[in-house]
Amino acid sequence: MATDSDEPRSFEDLPMRVGAGQFMDPSPDRLRYIKQLGADDILLNMYQVDEPDYEHMPDDERVPLTGDGEWSAENLRELRERVESEGVRLNAIENVPVSFYDDIMLDGPDREEQMEKMKRTVRNMGEAGIPIFGYHWAPAGVWRTGWTTTRGGAEVSVFDADEADIDELTHDREYTEAEMWDNYEWFLDEILPVAEEAGVKMCLHPSDPPMEKLGGIPQLFRNFENFKRAMNYRDTDHHGLELCLGCWSEMGEPLDEVVRYFGERDEIFYVHFRDVSGTVPKFSEDFVDEGNFDEYELLRLLDEVGFSGMMIPDHTPHLEGDTDWEHRGRAYTVGYLRGMLKAMRAEQAARDAGVEAVAQD
Repeated sequence: MATDSDEPRSFEDLPMRVGAGQFMDPSPDRLRYIKQLGADDILLNMYQVDEPDYEHMPDDERVPLTGDGEWSAENLRELRERVESEGVRLNAIENVPVSFYDDIMLDGPDREEQMEKMKRTVRNMGEAGIPIFGYHWAPAGVWRTGWTTTRGGAEVSVFDADEADIDELTHDREYTEAEMWDNYEWFLDEILPVAEEAGVKMCLHPSDPPMEKLGGIPQLFRNFENFKRAMNYRDTDHHGLELCLGCWSEMGEPLDEVVRYFGERDEIFYVHFRDVSGTVPKFSEDFVDEGNFDEYELLRLLDEVGFSGMMIPDHTPHLEGDTDWEHRGRAYTVGYLRGMLKAMRAEQAARDAGVEAVAQD
């Protein structure tokens, strides 16, 4: 991964840690707020950044930010440097606008052109020193059907298949599972060699919600078996999981088996740490401590399998007085995760001390 410094910038030697994300605007005040929460790492969710005048992605006169699907290495490097000027590390960019690669996902007329732009984007990320690129394979996007309240009246989103027009086409026609797999494997064949050369890790996000089909499009990444197929398609260290625990919780899959399988293969690159109550076809978001799984046991398991990446809050409840970014909900989750992490490390230190004492006796 090329950088401005003679010394390589490596995230590989950092421990498992808590970061923040789910926003596009790395303004100084937001970065300072994140730093005040005790987080030193962020990812930027760039799913709407397709306007040339986007203030946080500066234009380069030679290779400007455009609305048709690529960012220059100069843009990306300056973005990283803006983040680092506040003492924060930019770990990843995730979810570029669907318009950057919708024809890749659906084998549309501009597939080849979009693919070349995606390749340049990955190369530019590597040149700019941004090591992770999170992506999804869901042209129909994230679906929710409404809102409800949880503890203390905090607002959370809901999905109920009975209240969604899941059969109404979102694109030009109905697509088959075989088509979507053909398109996906073509994408991997094209992008992974570029990612390997650029030193960028590609991270796959689950379908949300993980239904079999939405809007006439099969949701490939809805279950354990389909993720295994994706990860086994090519032998590479540059393809893994953007492990969204909330989506896996929605699936109702055995999370301990999922974490062991992919963690022991070093295929978990970073984690969206959230939970839901219920599973498809009906679930609601929830606080990180009140969903389907035991969050502390899952954290311990992530540590056990050797995960050493960043964990971020994701889809937090909207608390009283919150902003659109749920800064209060995210603060609660960051604090909760940091507390669990500190408790786990204290337990480990106590065990290690006990083992050492027994050995000395």
